[in-house]
Amino acid sequence: MSETNPAATAPMAADAAPHRYTAAMAAEIEARWQDFWDAEGTYDAPNPKGDLAGDPELAARPKKFIMDMFPYPSGAGLHVGHPLGYIATDVFARFQRMTGHNVLHTLGFDAFGLPAEQYAVQTGTHPRVSTEANMKNMQGQLRRLGLGHDKRRSFATIDPEYYKWTQWIFLQIFNSWYDDEAKKARPIADLVAQFESGERAVPGGRAWGELTEGERADVLGEYRLAYASDAPVNWCPGLGTVLANEEVTADGRSERGNFPVFKSKLRQWNMRITAYADRLLEDLDQLDWPEAIKLQQRNWIGRSEGARVDFPIDGEHVTVFTTRPDTLFGATYMVLAPEHPLVEKFTPAAWPEGTHDAWTGGHATPTEAVAAYRAQAASKSDVERQAEAKDKTGVFIGAYATNPVNGERVPVFIADYVLMGYGTGAIMAVPAHDTRDFEFARAFELPIRCVVEPTDGRGTDTSTWDEAFASYDAKIVNSSGADVSLDGLPVVEAKARITEWLERTGSGRGTVNFRLRDWLFSRQRYWGEPFPIVYDEDGIAHALPESMLPLELPEVEDYSPRTFDPDDADTRPETPLSRNEDWVNVTLDLGDGPKKYRRETNTMPNWAGSCWYELRYLDPHNSEQLVDPEIEQYWMGPREGQPHGGVDLYVGGAEHAVLHLLYARFWSKVLFDLGHVSSAEPFHKLFNQGMIQAYVYRDARGIAVPAAEVEERDGAYYYQGEKVSRLLGKMGKSLKNAVTPDEICAEYGADTLRLYEMAMGPLDVSRPWDTRAVVGQFRLLQRLWRNIVDEATGDVTVVDAEPDEGTLRALHKAVDGMRQDLEAMRFNTAIAKVTELNNHLTKVGGPVPRTVAERLVLMVAPLAPHVAEELWRKLGHTDSVVHQDFPVADPAYVVDETVTCVVQIKGKVKARLEVAPSISEEDLEKTALADEKVVAALGGAGIRKVIVRAPKLVNIVPA
Repeated sequence: MSETNPAATAPMAADAAPHRYTAAMAAEIEARWQDFWDAEGTYDAPNPKGDLAGDPELAARPKKFIMDMFPYPSGAGLHVGHPLGYIATDVFARFQRMTGHNVLHTLGFDAFGLPAEQYAVQTGTHPRVSTEANMKNMQGQLRRLGLGHDKRRSFATIDPEYYKWTQWIFLQIFNSWYDDEAKKARPIADLVAQFESGERAVPGGRAWGELTEGERADVLGEYRLAYASDAPVNWCPGLGTVLANEEVTADGRSERGNFPVFKSKLRQWNMRITAYADRLLEDLDQLDWPEAIKLQQRNWIGRSEGARVDFPIDGEHVTVFTTRPDTLFGATYMVLAPEHPLVEKFTPAAWPEGTHDAWTGGHATPTEAVAAYRAQAASKSDVERQAEAKDKTGVFIGAYATNPVNGERVPVFIADYVLMGYGTGAIMAVPAHDTRDFEFARAFELPIRCVVEPTDGRGTDTSTWDEAFASYDAKIVNSSGADVSLDGLPVVEAKARITEWLERTGSGRGTVNFRLRDWLFSRQRYWGEPFPIVYDEDGIAHALPESMLPLELPEVEDYSPRTFDPDDADTRPETPLSRNEDWVNVTLDLGDGPKKYRRETNTMPNWAGSCWYELRYLDPHNSEQLVDPEIEQYWMGPREGQPHGGVDLYVGGAEHAVLHLLYARFWSKVLFDLGHVSSAEPFHKLFNQGMIQAYVYRDARGIAVPAAEVEERDGAYYYQGEKVSRLLGKMGKSLKNAVTPDEICAEYGADTLRLYEMAMGPLDVSRPWDTRAVVGQFRLLQRLWRNIVDEATGDVTVVDAEPDEGTLRALHKAVDGMRQDLEAMRFNTAIAKVTELNNHLTKVGGPVPRTVAERLVLMVAPLAPHVAEELWRKLGHTDSVVHQDFPVADPAYVVDETVTCVVQIKGKVKARLEVAPSISEEDLEKTALADEKVVAALGGAGIRKVIVRAPKLVNIVPA
């Protein structure tokens, strides 16, 4: 909705106030000071190996490493919602500089990813060309906001000198394994040495020296932290690529493009993040993160204790994981995930005699039934398969397993409510005590045996039950066998006894399970980091040596992976890189003479570059090391209150609660284990900013219309004469409600935009954008300017006189409150205190004392740095305001001189007294009883009781 520029309608004519603070003046001031900051390197963070070593005073300062989450350089540029976090970290960083800290604050770009690739496919423009143009545009927008970034440290993930080290880290992970005994990653060479010496037995029982090179590679692949495997993946034919679970929507479609996603088996790279599940959980306790984010990570990791139980089938066995081994006697059937690798092996050619008709799905053979059901399950997402639907589906595979605790034969089914991604992909079904199992058993007419005594009075006859009974606070029943009995035991004791029995008899073992799955790390795309991996003629993977890094992306004619019919689940990927045969097929000398190799033609996911970028900010031009150890130790090393080290403040959206943050934590721990960094965690303090929302206007068809062209009439909204609906939502180009920071800067100036975004409300909550309200902060800056500068002459009007006591109290209370607010990132209340002080000076009138004016400018400096620099210079200073000391309050003026004491008689207020805050209860009582209004109100009546709450209340109870 269009607005009028308040600066153009000022009450004082422009020729009468040539030095008034206007949008034009703001633009000139801001551009000039931005040039000054760049030229002077005002925001350059000191280097521990240079600046600090030569300046003991500088080295003695505490440090603050402040970061924003990586922006992606969108072609649409920024709208006013994007800079909210950037302005907040800038204000905080400026305050930290003014309170004596060495501050590192910079910003780069997370520039690989699908949007640029899709644009390249549509237009033929190389992704680098469009991405660099987008970055240049965003850099201009961000510069205009006056952000105090150390620009020497900026970079983009697409820079070869950056992704050289992304590839290097991948190789560190590839050449590592997780030692469960040491509980840390170790070089793969250590594992090989153990196999060679016999210290560790080779799986399969053969000697290491007897294995072929291919067999050794297969063994090591079972240990490596980065490994390739044939595994179920989310295959999206419409995009021509596989997707991580997190990139698939709840209805089983791709997050980008909304194409169907199918389960398929492909050979892909994975990261063994599951090896770190326990440490990722435990170390959350030491991080200063919002509890909601910690809870999401805990739930995603999903730790659960229980037991693995082996159910024999045809001379072999299927292992299940259960958190309730105490209910083993109640297991009356088994269910495997449709994708379970043993399904085909255990599926016979014909139905066993006496197979229940309801179990076959109407198919003539088990093979047909299994094939049909697998196809049906592949069309559903994991979320759909886990939905608590009443209609349970499945099919008998024609095989029976043996319950190890009682020897009973139990039928084996496949059903889509069991996933390969959790536990072992197989469950023992205890229908009496699990809702899904109960519904499945009723649907397929399977036995339901009660083994946990109900506490709700329903009894143990399950034929009368309408639902399962689940409880951890009950006794076990119907659970006795030849050599173990659980009857009468509470759940916890029963779990311990049956687990001991399983281990003693070799039927299972106690274990811990996690919901977390290994991280799928391959993408069939062009615009990503190439893998530094080549394959020899036998298909064995070899790591490129560091001297061959970076392995740069080659040119290709077609940037898109081959896409297919979105509904054709039987297709397979064809990557853009695979079409450049000259790049793919190479002759290399990897230490044993020139040989022919084939390069990996997948690329890394867009998450890769953001897993370690905090380290590159520390030492961005180091071509010899990932990061200099001394520099990393200074900025990110462990210290008091931060036992795992990390960035001091990391600000970004809560939408990255799991993916980016979990992946970055994993990479940090591997690098820490291998001795490359001193910080085991990347981000010590996390702050999630809210979202700036905007009204979305839609016509009768539900199509968004341009918000700027909507008119409000009598409480309704109209676009081109037609009534439209209004709803508060996201801001964005597609919703036609985006307001760019360029527009606001042109109309009011960047300092006004900064103040408005910080004043809208608490930083961690969402808030609606209202262009009409921006003028309030513009007027604050105009009043600030007017209190120091004569608008007619441009002369400074401050005087070298002592402020009156009221002004001193207003000043020091504002300073004290602002210090607390800025430290706690309560920027909206900090601005309120500046406004109150500024209004006080306006109300008092007359020239402002210099000491007050200078402190006021320093208080404004973190929030509105351009106008602060200008006023600081006008006040006669030649140095920048950026590194000045923030004012300190005098405690004598912070405490109120008097407080108001309310005097009540029979609960009604009869007098108000101005008393000293430190007045004693005895003196306060005497003062209250002597007050004329109190004496008159009592009218000579006696006093039964006086209740005193110094210094604010006296309550008198007459006789």
